[in-house]
Amino acid sequence: MDDDELAALLERFGLSEKETDTYLAILDHGESKASTIADAADVSKRYVYSISEELEERGFVEVDDHSVPTVIRPVQPDTVVGRLTDSIDEIEPELQSRYTATERADEQFEVIKSRQTVLKRLENLLAGAETEVTLSLPAAVLPQIRSTLEATVERGVLVLLLLGATEGDQDIASLAGTASTVRTWDALVPTMLTVDGQHGLLAPSKILTTATSDTRAIALTQEQLVPVLAGSFLANYWPTAEERYVTTPNDLPCTYEGFRSAVFQIALYRATDTRIEASVTGSPVGDADLPSSLTGEVVDVRQSLVRPVTSTLPIENAFELEVDGERYTVGGTGAFLEDYEAQSVTIRKLED
Repeated sequence: MDDDELAALLERFGLSEKETDTYLAILDHGESKASTIADAADVSKRYVYSISEELEERGFVEVDDHSVPTVIRPVQPDTVVGRLTDSIDEIEPELQSRYTATERADEQFEVIKSRQTVLKRLENLLAGAETEVTLSLPAAVLPQIRSTLEATVERGVLVLLLLGATEGDQDIASLAGTASTVRTWDALVPTMLTVDGQHGLLAPSKILTTATSDTRAIALTQEQLVPVLAGSFLANYWPTAEERYVTTPNDLPCTYEGFRSAVFQIALYRATDTRIEASVTGSPVGDADLPSSLTGEVVDVRQSLVRPVTSTLPIENAFELEVDGERYTVGGTGAFLEDYEAQSVTIRKLED
């Protein structure tokens, strides 16, 4: 690399042409007096004093003004490069965050290259969740996003959390509040996130556990693909992991727009032998002659979100209502095996 190419690169980091010439002269001469640097850079000695103070603030040089005359010495280049790299690492997630906020709506896929950006994207997606989150990630990463997860749970969002690469027995008390239910697995699982069936993120876990990883993450916003990612999570990873924490049921009555959230709560209450009824708004499946709303006692639930598992398939979520002596099965969006497709579900306790 010749001097012009090096100077051009330095100018990209905010140095003017004269500042670059002065800094290169300091590098070439090592510890030197201002007059020596001035002659080498073809600038005035007063300018050298002035620019050296600015270069010192940026971490490029050290100025020893206790010496007479003042001595200027360059900082080790690896230290300078390290500081510049740290600055880039700090600014890159913020730039990505601002860019994403104004991204065109039809851009549905994005490749993410840095660890910091993946973490930032995880937190941003979690912060915007309204009904449901599925998330798998290395256990070592949990402390970094714990507060965001806790805030998500506090908003009433269903959070299914799978922690991979756990070491020994996980402290159950430490998991409280981080999710609706937590499972652990000794193996390192892919980092997968889905939010409200609309936003997703998929990454090799190395990108979060290795500072120098050259792996890439993919963020996507597509209603056709994100549910497939959630289905993979529920079918391939969730059943194999060990259940370590389950929250207590919500206070009733409560209304749920997310169908899996309603199924999760029904499962929790049925595990305590509590009689409950559900009011469902939605539409009949196929040619069933049913009204736009149903209310009845919940007499069965099929799910694998929480143990004991009562479904025949890992991704099956449904419950059964008894209405005026008749039984009807209720499913969520896209239901085709059930009698009824629910849009919202309100759950209440029944008096014995």
